[in-house]
This record gives sequence, C-alpha cells and structure tokens, in this order.
Amino acid sequence: MTWRPAATSSSRRTTTSPTSAGTSPPPTGPRWFLRWSEEIEPRARVLRCWDPLLVPGLLQTENYARAVFRGGLATSEQEIEDQVSARMRRQLILRKESPPVLWALLDEWVLRRPIGGREVMYEQLDHLAAIAGWQNVKVQLVPHDTFCTAGLMSGFALAELPDAPTTVSIESSGAGEVSAEHALASFIWDRYDRIRAEALRPSQSLEMIKEARDQWKQQT
Repeated sequence: MTWRPAATSSSRRTTTSPTSAGTSPPPTGPRWFLRWSEEIEPRARVLRCWDPLLVPGLLQTENYARAVFRGGLATSEQEIEDQVSARMRRQLILRKESPPVLWALLDEWVLRRPIGGREVMYEQLDHLAAIAGWQNVKVQLVPHDTFCTAGLMSGFALAELPDAPTTVSIESSGAGEVSAEHALASFIWDRYDRIRAEALRPSQSLEMIKEARDQWKQQT
C-alpha cells in the first residue's frame, strides 16, 4: 500500500463551469459524506475510486448530476440545484495548483445507462473524454463481460493523505461509511486492485468512451 503514482503538473483544461461559490449555500448531506467531501477529499494526494453504476461525482457534468439528484430523495427543485452546486464546487480540487491524482475505475455499462437522456449522456461522455486526458486523471473501464465480482457489492473510494492514514469511503443504497481503520482500508485496497486487474488500459478506455459518446450523438 505504499505505491503512489508520480505527481504531475496539471494541463490546460476546459470543463463545465461550476456555479459561483460566492452565492452557493453551504454543503448538505449525510454526516459521513460531508466528512469525506469537506475534510478528506480536499487534502488527498491520490484518490482512487470504483463506480459500478454512475460516472463518479468528481467527473460529472451539471446536467448529469442534476439528473442523478432528480432521481434521488430531493424534495424540491431548489434542493436539487443546491446539490448540483455543491457537486460542482467539489470538483474544483482537480483544477487547483497542486491537484490530487485521480485513478477512476468505471464499469463499462456506465457509458450505456441513459441518465438524463441522450443529450445529457452525449455531453457527459464528451466531458469524460476530455477530462480523461488531463495529466492528473486516469480513467479505466472494466468490460461488461469480466468475470471479476469483487466490485459488484458497492462503489468505494480511497484517499491517500500526506499526514494521515489512507482513508476509505464506502457507499451503498442504505448508508455510507468513512474510515481510516487499517484492516478495512487494506480490504478495500485489495478489492480495488482485483477490479483494476480486469480493467482496460487508459488509452483503450478513452477510445471506448469516445465510441459511446459518438453513439449517443447519433441518437440525438
């Protein structure tokens, strides 16, 4: 658990503009998630995540995030917009002066699932293809026909911190957990390695993302 990718300088980037932080409400959500997004994630040197169902929050467009939240437990449009704003602010860590390295593993079906409809999916995959070219972001897809079952239970993330033990975030439909317990972090890291062993290389993954993007464009 001591390996770390070499830190790299960020390249020039374009992405969906976040809502102005000056007029945004304070972040809301479950206590475990706020601890992760406000305390752990911004301090991370390296982030690793596995997402079997959705594009990771750090890589979502506004419209994709809006569709995700609209299908959740939000009770009003204002609550949805507040959640979208918070998600866009959260993404700023990838564009700061010394950003963390992000290794994102996604199931291939994430590219096919019509979250928000065809136009939203085209926009999302176009954004994902662009951000996958950043020096500090690596996106790898796990093919749908893999025999690996290590990641089918839930999504998770690992954060390597400069001054604290590796911390994990595990999310399920009913609850979530953030923990720096060594045994749990080692267990999740092992799962991550098993899943990544089945993933395509970043270059192959990027080609698959572009293919799926173009297919969504043809349908719009």
